[in-house]
Amino acid sequence: MNKRTKLLLNIAALVVVILFIIIANELFDSYIKRILNLCAIYTILGLSMNLVNGFTGLFSLGQAGFMAIGAYTVAIFTVPIEARSLIFYLKPMNAFLSGIHIPFVPALLLGGVIAALFAWLIGAPVLRLRGDYLAIATLGFSEIIRIVFTNAQTITNGALGIKNIPTISNLWWTWSIALLTIFFMILLIHSSYGRAFKAIREDEIAAEAMGIGLFKHKVISFMIGAFMAAIGGGLFAALLGTVDPKQFYFTLTYNFLLIIVLGGMGSISGTIISAFIVTGGLEWLRFLDEPMSIGGINIALFRPGLRMVVFSILLMIVVLFYRNGLMGQREITWEAIGEFFKKLRTRKTRNAKGGAKVE
Repeated sequence: MNKRTKLLLNIAALVVVILFIIIANELFDSYIKRILNLCAIYTILGLSMNLVNGFTGLFSLGQAGFMAIGAYTVAIFTVPIEARSLIFYLKPMNAFLSGIHIPFVPALLLGGVIAALFAWLIGAPVLRLRGDYLAIATLGFSEIIRIVFTNAQTITNGALGIKNIPTISNLWWTWSIALLTIFFMILLIHSSYGRAFKAIREDEIAAEAMGIGLFKHKVISFMIGAFMAAIGGGLFAALLGTVDPKQFYFTLTYNFLLIIVLGGMGSISGTIISAFIVTGGLEWLRFLDEPMSIGGINIALFRPGLRMVVFSILLMIVVLFYRNGLMGQREITWEAIGEFFKKLRTRKTRNAKGGAKVE
């Protein structure tokens, strides 16, 4: 398949996605649009974690902390100035910040830059660790961020959180940023930096012997992943219209880890697919958390928490049969799609010939 054909197919696919967004914005109800927005945000967050864990081979669990930085940056700077006194009623907002108001897009980018800066600061000591030690250190950083936000009452309003954040209700914000993130990830992974990340993942000693700066590329991957996670956190805060420290417990990171493990460590296509599966699956199984009665008799089995139990069992079954995830390290390409349909045509032809011989 030549480059011109690929370009035309890519443009056609982009047009289809844009048409879908237009139709969904006009025809879908608010609940479906909320789920689709969450799918796009979880795609961004899953890709941010897959860059660090899947493509670079670093076992990091600090995504919730970077996500919190982005969410709180958007919350602090986009809330209308006149509404801040009503939100910070126990302790007034910091005098330096109380008069600053930033539009949504600059605030979103600012959150990403701050998260990348924190990633650079903690990367120096933390990224010299490996395996479980790195996971524990990054998880600890995530919890430190959450605790700091809980106690910095004049900046974050403490445990009360920040409300009245200007919300985004349409799909254009989340899906356009998700598409940009996917496009950026494809370019990055196919660049010299992406090949260096993969080399580090496969064998650090061999990568260093080839002249790849291990620490430099680990920090770059960590910073880019933090920036993307903060962008996802900012979109998450704008989608909900409120933010508080309880939203960023370390268990939130496990949801993103679940997405990349299910889709495949080191697969952009797998991350996108699993982000939709996890988000949609959790919503589809929500009825399991609600009380159910048959003939006036309450079924004790249906209670809060059952949804996660059933979902975990289903995922365990998937992992048992697909140990490398749904995609492994493979990607969905136009060549792979063409080969798939070619095999289908060949199989149908063989079946048709076999049926004719039997007759």
